Amino acid sequence: MGKLLTSLSLALLLTGCAGGESAVPGSTTTADQLMAKAPVAGELPAGSTMDKIRKRGELLVGGSLDAPLLSQQNPATGEVTGFDAELSRLLAKYIIGEPRTKLVTATSETREPLLANGTVDVIFQTYTITPKRAERVAFAGPYYESGQSIAVRKGTSGVTKPADLDGKTVIAGANTPAVTAIQQVAPKAKILELGSDPECLTALKQGRADAYVQDQSILIADASLDRDIQLVGDPFTTDPYGIGLKHGDAEFKTFVNDWLREIQRSGLWHEVWRGSIGTVVKGEAPVPPAIGSAQGS
Repeated sequence: MGKLLTSLSLALLLTGCAGGESAVPGSTTTADQLMAKAPVAGELPAGSTMDKIRKRGELLVGGSLDAPLLSQQNPATGEVTGFDAELSRLLAKYIIGEPRTKLVTATSETREPLLANGTVDVIFQTYTITPKRAERVAFAGPYYESGQSIAVRKGTSGVTKPADLDGKTVIAGANTPAVTAIQQVAPKAKILELGSDPECLTALKQGRADAYVQDQSILIADASLDRDIQLVGDPFTTDPYGIGLKHGDAEFKTFVNDWLREIQRSGLWHEVWRGSIGTVVKGEAPVPPAIGSAQGS
């Protein structure tokens, strides 16, 4: 986040999501009202990635269906809502003129292949920008900033800070920055790598590990829905989220960065935050990180 949340500023958080089916969760702005204010790009360079997307009439998005507040599917309606989901629709509106997206479920292991083979146009999935990843993926942004935090089963003692993880079994998402973060702060920890956030939470609740390290924004959402989970301490890393793009497409990267600047200037970015993450976090919307400020962006 623009300002990393501390344990004192978490409203864990039980405001929940408000509004009807057409509402941006937790706000009085409906999705239709949000999209009505969204900008649309003018003429696009012939043959460019964005031109091809406009002609196709649909933005192909790699993302999640099970990330509360970020990108989660309503089983009753099939609608996908959350911070990343709404931003992807705003980008689709900018390119196509309509917020038409098709979400392709991605994992930490499949994101890069999905971009490389053209299955998706963009990745919106709390995709932390790192120099290593930037060797294979182009990143627009960063568009958000979070940090690695620790979650435990409610009532767990002996884990209050990163150093307490040493010698313990700690869950982390496979191929995520959490793995390196744990190794740096607790080199004697045994790391249990699992494929998705729901798998990690289940393993934690089953007692297969002492703690779970993940992006704070994801853990905030998890704890808001599950009272058996609690966050301890403050974030101990800074993780900038980027929009994943196919490597080498400088024109599309510039285009997406220009769109990000536009929605930040207009306040649309802040409206999306207030209607998603801001429903469980007290205070004003954070200042978005400066585009291009992360190494690898």
